[in-house]
Amino acid sequence: MSAILTLNAGSSSIKYSVYLDEDTNGDGDPECIAVGQIDGIGPDARLILTYKGEKTETALGQADHRAGLQAVLKVLQPILGDRPVSGVGHRIVHGGTEYADPILLTGPILDNLAKLTPLAPLHQPHNLAAIRAAMEAFPDAIQVGCFDTGFHRGHPFVNDTYALPREFYAKGVRRYGFHGLSYDYVTGYIEETYPDLRNARVVIAHLGNGASMCCVKGRQSIASTLGFSAVDGLPMGTRCGQLDPAVVLYLLDQGMSSKEISDMLFKKCGLLGMSGISHDMRTLLESDAPEAEEAVSYFVARVRREVGALAAADGGIDALVFTGGIGENAWQIRERVCADLGFLGIGVDADANRTRGTEDIGTGPVKVLVVKTDEELVIARAVSERVT
Repeated sequence: MSAILTLNAGSSSIKYSVYLDEDTNGDGDPECIAVGQIDGIGPDARLILTYKGEKTETALGQADHRAGLQAVLKVLQPILGDRPVSGVGHRIVHGGTEYADPILLTGPILDNLAKLTPLAPLHQPHNLAAIRAAMEAFPDAIQVGCFDTGFHRGHPFVNDTYALPREFYAKGVRRYGFHGLSYDYVTGYIEETYPDLRNARVVIAHLGNGASMCCVKGRQSIASTLGFSAVDGLPMGTRCGQLDPAVVLYLLDQGMSSKEISDMLFKKCGLLGMSGISHDMRTLLESDAPEAEEAVSYFVARVRREVGALAAADGGIDALVFTGGIGENAWQIRERVCADLGFLGIGVDADANRTRGTEDIGTGPVKVLVVKTDEELVIARAVSERVT
């Protein structure tokens, strides 16, 4: 039996999974036998692996994405054994206007995708590095790219454009949206698990170190908080989120270079910049520092604001779904986001919200759900469909 690997290189982590390319569970999906991630890429990186029901953690110390990927390939060798790898699936953050559906990756396609790096500088280089490393490690396996922007390519024009001269839209300056693999999984899960929401108006909050929100009708993306790049919308771990473009012009006039501004907006803003303490929501929630509380409060305020905006874009709201690392695990954030949203029909049961593993936490007419996302399964499905 062959294996499928998935690699999901994010801005501060690398998630990985091993699947058997066979439907052993009878649910139509390949079976996951191992899962893990490199967490906290930087000075205190850790390799996490769950295999045969046992979770192990190994301190790596200082590790960048390249060293982290090498550690992943090493830890997977004894798990794979003699089992051939038939395909490797990759999350690619930006597909531009040309790439939306999963695609077999080649050298020329990688060259095209590299040109999109300025639009996703925290992700695209790491995505492409993982692909090249996998091509070298598994030369006989197919390599399949799955695009975070693909889910949103059916946006209505008014949610896909900016009020710029028309020629810029034709050149690709438009709202792409991201976290599409997560939204793909969550909408599919909702359709299967909650039939009454199959064609409903749903606002999904993917909250993590990278954060965005999206409204869907059925499984069709209507609008997203992320736009041309992965720095728009909500404040994130190190990214600023929504910003008056005149601020950038002001910073240029003050003598900052475009590279310095880009580095700041992507790597030194968000929760880290506002708090001066950490990009990690867990750290901020545990802190007594007023700066930590102010950063958390701003994050919550922006999420609340987007709930209303996306409900308007969707013509109403039938369900609010939390997912992602913060959305799934930080009950405090869910509680604060939903507070006083009764006018939208949103209410939360405090006990249910604080009970880990509880999925339906709502009390009002609008269903409020906590859904664990699974981007890796979306990728594995795409690979399995293409393995001959």
